[in-house]
Amino acid sequence: QVQLMESGGGSVEAGGSLNLSCIATEYPYDSACMAWFRHVPREAVASIDNSGTIAYADAVKGRFSISKDTAKKTLYLQMTSLKPEDSAMYYCAAADDRVYCRHPQSYDFGRWGQGTQVTVSS
Repeated sequence: QVQLMESGGGSVEAGGSLNLSCIATEYPYDSACMAWFRHVPREAVASIDNSGTIAYADAVKGRFSISKDTAKKTLYLQMTSLKPEDSAMYYCAAADDRVYCRHPQSYDFGRWGQGTQVTVSS
């Protein structure tokens, strides 16, 4: 069972940046779809499938960037131009079929990290 562990959250002022990481603590790691969600309610902000296809929620397009390093078993989320409304607990998640990357829904993802808090002050 792949375990996921996020890090990199914190508190920043509006306009600032944060970089989140999510490392898989067990092998194998190359899930068909990986995504970042934020709470509440859980909405996907970015996803990447195993062909490299990337999708973003409209609210974060142009500000957030998702990437992964398969060799390091790590998923990343670079967040720039942060806004107070970006404040949330952020989770990484993995799904077994890349089709779930098209319209990521939390119930399609079977593996989750514990979350990392992002707080953006105005």
